[in-house]
Amino acid sequence: MAKPVAAAKSEAASNQRPFYKQFTPEQLKEALRRMCLIRRFEEGAEEAYMRGLIHGTMHLSIGQEASAVGSTMALRKTDYITSTHRGHGHCIGKEADPKPMFAEFYGKEEGYCRGRGGSMHIADVESGNLGANGIVAGGIPIAVGAALAIKQQKRDDVALCFFGDGATNEGAFHEALNMASIWKLPVVFVCENNKYGMSVSTERSMAVANVADRASAYNMPGVIADGNRIEDVAEAVTTAIARAREGQGPTLVECKTYRTRGHSRSDRNRYRTKEEIEEWKLRDPIGHFETELVANGIATADEIAAISAAADAEIAAGIDFARKGTDPSPNEVTRGVYTPGNPS
Repeated sequence: MAKPVAAAKSEAASNQRPFYKQFTPEQLKEALRRMCLIRRFEEGAEEAYMRGLIHGTMHLSIGQEASAVGSTMALRKTDYITSTHRGHGHCIGKEADPKPMFAEFYGKEEGYCRGRGGSMHIADVESGNLGANGIVAGGIPIAVGAALAIKQQKRDDVALCFFGDGATNEGAFHEALNMASIWKLPVVFVCENNKYGMSVSTERSMAVANVADRASAYNMPGVIADGNRIEDVAEAVTTAIARAREGQGPTLVECKTYRTRGHSRSDRNRYRTKEEIEEWKLRDPIGHFETELVANGIATADEIAAISAAADAEIAAGIDFARKGTDPSPNEVTRGVYTPGNPS
C-alpha cells in the first residue's frame, strides 16, 4: 500500500541533510543564483578575453562554484574574507556586484578598484572583502591579522580565508595557522584543493594525503568536504564559523574540488587527460544542486530556469555597464600609488 502524501513528505523531510533545514528556501535559491552568477560571470569574462576586450590574464574557477558559495552562506556583512588569484567566485559569494567587477576587468573607473586591480586584485572593503591576492598564500596572514583585530575589538565576527592546495606548501600558511591556533583567533581556513598547483599534482607536491591532515600539527580541527557538493561545504564551514564565533579558535576546511579550465588562459592542459576533465564535468556542482533543490521540494524546474535566465540577464547588463564605463585619465596614473601632497 502506498503511503499517504503527508506521511511521505514527513519521511522525506526527516531524511533531509541538515543543510536543507539550516537555511530557508529563499536562502537556498539565493545560493543557486550566486552559483549561476559565478559560472556566467566567468564564461562572460572568458569570452571577452578571447575577443581581446580584456587584457592581461585571468584564472577561472569554473567547476568550483559550490566551494565559494557554500563557504560564504553563513557569513555576515561584517565578517571578512580574503581571496586568491582565482577569486571571482569568492567576491560574488560575498555579495559583490557583477557590474563593478566587470568594470574592474575592463580597466574602468567604475570598477571596485577604479580599474587598477584587474582580475587578480578585486577588493570591496565595505562588504568585508579584504581583497584577492596574486601572491600564493598572500591572503592567509592578512586573514589572521583581521581575526586578531576582531578579537582585540571584542566582536563576534570572523575572518574566512580562501586559498588553494599550492598555498599549503608555503611558509606563510604554516606560520599563520600556528599563530591563529596559539591565540585562538576567530578565523576559518578554507583550502580549495583542485588537485593541481599550476601543473603540479598534489600527489607530487605533498607528503600527506589530505591538506586537512596538516591541521593536527596546529591543534585545530581539520575537516574534509566534497567541494563539488554545496551541502558538504556549507555544513563544514558553517560549523567552523560557529566555533570561531564562540571563541573556540580556528578550523581548517579542505574542499576537494576541480577546475575544468586551465590554471590560466595560457594553460594548454598537458599535465592532465581529457578523460579526467570530462569525468569531473559529470560532477558539476550547479547541476547537482539544481537536482537536489527539486528533489527536496524547495524549487520547481520552472523556478530554476528563471534563476538561470536572471543570471544571464544580470551578466549581460554587467558587461554592457563595463563597456560603457569611463577610461581612467593618464594624468591620474599615480593615484593610489603615492600619498597626496609633496613628500619631504
